[in-house]
Amino acid sequence: MGEILQLLFDRIETPIGEMLIVADCDGYLRAVDWTDHETRMRRLLRLHYGEDGFRLEPGHNPSRLTDAVRNYFAGDLSAIDRLPVETAGTPFQREVWRALREIACGTTLSYAKLAERIGRPTAVRAVGLANGSNPIGVVVPCHRVIGTNGSLIGYGGGIERKRWLLEHERKHSNN
Repeated sequence: MGEILQLLFDRIETPIGEMLIVADCDGYLRAVDWTDHETRMRRLLRLHYGEDGFRLEPGHNPSRLTDAVRNYFAGDLSAIDRLPVETAGTPFQREVWRALREIACGTTLSYAKLAERIGRPTAVRAVGLANGSNPIGVVVPCHRVIGTNGSLIGYGGGIERKRWLLEHERKHSNN
């Protein structure tokens, strides 16, 4: 049996609900989700690290990640740009998640354009599924992906949160 991954979590209030921030002891962000979706987050952690592969404990502001996320919500959008993230997931999922971080703040991209960007133009549905299983929402900005027709679709935190995040970024962005 492998080593058990120790994870620390913190909770912060945001303008759109309470958020959970999960980091490992090396300071890598492992998961972010809304507290009303905590069950989903824990399920994803079990899926990625195994039923008994991690231990989740309270930890105040692990590696100052909570401060960075709080600053993002206060209007300093660049506060989360270079936060260190570490995820499990398949190589394809991680490729999609890396590409999400390249979408400029204050802008959006369609699922089809994201599939093209990673060199897999026919994998639109697979890109959508990978986007939907992103464990580090907001920091790995899956909310910036929209339908080809410009519609706001497919955000696990809810469309109202997606709308708020996009408006927040447009308001505070230099793009």
